[in-house]
Amino acid sequence: MNKHHLYLRFFCIQVVLSFFFISPVVAKPLSVDEIVQRSNQAVYYQGKSGRAQISMVITDNQGRERKRRMTVLRRDAADSDEVAGLAYLGDQKFYVYLHRPADVSKMTFLIWKHLRKNDSRWVYLPALDLVKRIAASDKRTSFVGSDFFYEDISGRNLQEDNFTLEETTDKLYVIKGVPKDPGSVEFSYYRLYIHRQSFIPITIEYFDKNDRKYRIAKALKQENISGFPTVTKASMENLLTGSKTVMRYRKVEYNINLDDQLFSERYLRKPPKKYLR
Repeated sequence: MNKHHLYLRFFCIQVVLSFFFISPVVAKPLSVDEIVQRSNQAVYYQGKSGRAQISMVITDNQGRERKRRMTVLRRDAADSDEVAGLAYLGDQKFYVYLHRPADVSKMTFLIWKHLRKNDSRWVYLPALDLVKRIAASDKRTSFVGSDFFYEDISGRNLQEDNFTLEETTDKLYVIKGVPKDPGSVEFSYYRLYIHRQSFIPITIEYFDKNDRKYRIAKALKQENISGFPTVTKASMENLLTGSKTVMRYRKVEYNINLDDQLFSERYLRKPPKKYLR
């Protein structure tokens, strides 16, 4: 082999080495919208459907407790929970059946979560044998007397807020959400502390019109269930009233076969018992 060929081979080797070792590919940072969408997926869109038993303890500012036990069913409208690798942001349906205590036993809720219009909500009151439509404006009101709102259970539409990435730490993304229509909600803004690996919001703080923090949501325990990071204990605290609600999730399942017909007014009166055990 002559000197020209040796030089050409040496040059090619140098080019290859420079590609792999001198010019590494740097991953593109996620945008604030991508972070929020992935977080939304982690909390509300794991799998195409789901079921969980929830126990709830509501403690007032004098230490008095009230308890609730319920089953929640969820079904996504889409066949996939992702769009272009990000969280699916489509319609969902939720069915909530209360088991205890006696005064709310057999009460059921139906929530149709819509992307491009107001959510639809119904409640069945067994004592009156009455199905009642819940006004769209009631989404920021108490869910079954707890410190959680209806919107906390089914999730807030991301298109209703503007988001800003305030800080990135080793473990967290800190994001500020500001409502596009301030008159439609009681808060001025909220702050999300999102875990960088699981994308679970560890803490959500709500601030009122006077820039006063008045409401705090926390993910107290997280487990891996069927490959999905899942919050199995959560709390909501109202700093104005001193009330606090803790929810524990049991028998969490994903991708179960739930017929769309279950999420109709008919099954408010006739609960699907095999899914509620």
